Amino acid sequence: MNFKRLLPLLVVPLLLTACPSGARRAKDAPDPSSLPREIRSGEQGPFHVQGIAVDLERRYIYFSFTTKLLKMDFAGNLIGSVDGLTGHLGCLTMNPADGRVYGSLEYKDDAIGKGIRKVLDAGAETPEAGADRTGFYVAIFDVDRITRPDMDAEKDRVMTTVHIKEAVDDYFATVENGGRTVRHRFGCSGIDGVTFAPRFGAQEGGDYLYVAYGIYGDTLRTDNDYQVLLAYDTKDWRRFERPLAQGSLHKSGPEAPDHKYFVRTGNTTWGIQNLAYDPASGNCYAAVYKGRKSQFPNWSLFVIDGGKPARRELLEGFDRPVEGEVLSLVSAGKSDGGICGWDFKWGATGLCPLGGGYFYISQNARSKQTEQQSSTVRLYRWTGDADAPFRPVE
Repeated sequence: MNFKRLLPLLVVPLLLTACPSGARRAKDAPDPSSLPREIRSGEQGPFHVQGIAVDLERRYIYFSFTTKLLKMDFAGNLIGSVDGLTGHLGCLTMNPADGRVYGSLEYKDDAIGKGIRKVLDAGAETPEAGADRTGFYVAIFDVDRITRPDMDAEKDRVMTTVHIKEAVDDYFATVENGGRTVRHRFGCSGIDGVTFAPRFGAQEGGDYLYVAYGIYGDTLRTDNDYQVLLAYDTKDWRRFERPLAQGSLHKSGPEAPDHKYFVRTGNTTWGIQNLAYDPASGNCYAAVYKGRKSQFPNWSLFVIDGGKPARRELLEGFDRPVEGEVLSLVSAGKSDGGICGWDFKWGATGLCPLGGGYFYISQNARSKQTEQQSSTVRLYRWTGDADAPFRPVE
C-alpha cells in the first residue's frame, strides 16, 4: 500500500492487499442482477483499505483497513469489526474448505511498521529491537463469530495466527548482489498478497494457500525482479494456529512451504499487493505498485497462468547461481521484453474475482475534509483488452 496517500504526515509507502471468491467457490457465473453495483465502507479512520474478501452465498463482504477488519452486508450495513491490531493486516482471501477469512499480517520495525505505530501513538508501547518485534503471519478469522463492532483481536478469540518462518528467514538474510552486501534475500520486505487456488498446472489435488512476498523496490539491486509465492497445504494447519498475542509474538507455523515459486515481472514497488484466484479462467491475478527500473515495462497488473506447471531454471540477476520453480505469465495484454501485463488504476487495494469473469474491485479514497479513509467497491467485468482490461457493469 502507499503510505503517502495514507496521511500527509508520513513520507513512505506501506504494503497492501487482495482476495479471491466466496466461501464456496463459484463454478458458474453469478447472476449480475443479484449483485450490487457498488458497496461503500464509509469512513474508517486514518489507514486506507488493504483488501477485500466476498462471500457470495451469505452476501457478506470483508474489508481490511490495515489495523482492523470489517464485516458488512451487501447493503453496506456494518455487521461487526475486529480492532486492536498494531501490525499491518493486508490482503484477504476466503478458504473455500472452511469458510474462514485468511489475511497477511506483518509486525516489523522498518518504515512500514514504524509508520503504523506513529499513527497509533503506540511507539512508546512496543519494543524497537528488530528480531523481537518482527513476525509475519497468516491471520485466520472465524467470521461466524464476528457479530458486533469493535471486537478485540486478542481478547475476543475471533482470530488465530500461523507464523510464516520462510518469509522471516528471507527478511533477515543478507546476500551479495552486484558485489555489495545487501539485506533481505530476494528483496523480501514481508508478505502481503494471499489467495487459495489449485496447484499450478494441475486440475486436481486440492488447493494451496499462496502467500506473496512484499518486495523492496531498490533500483540498484538486480535480484529483486521476481515476485515470490510460497505455497502451503493448509489441511493440518489447526495444529499451528495460536491466538494473537502482540506483546509476545509466537513462532508456531510450518518449517517450510510446500513450494516456493518465482514469477519474473521486473521490479515493483512493494511486491504483490493483491493476489486473487479467478475460477473463471483458472489464473491468479496480481496487482502491484509500478516499479521504477527503466529496463522493465512496469505494469500494474499481471496474470499468472494457472494451467502451466512451474519449470525449474536458474534465476536471473543473482551473483551466485540460484535455481527456482518459475511460473509463467499469460500471453495477453501488453508485452514488452517478453513480460506481459496491463495498466489499470485500481486493484492494489482490493481485487476479488466472483466467477464468470465478474470482479469486485476496491477504489480507495481519502476525504480532504476529515482525512478519513474509505472504500467504494464496484462491480466490473474482465475484458482482457490491452488498454481497458476491466469494464464497469452498469
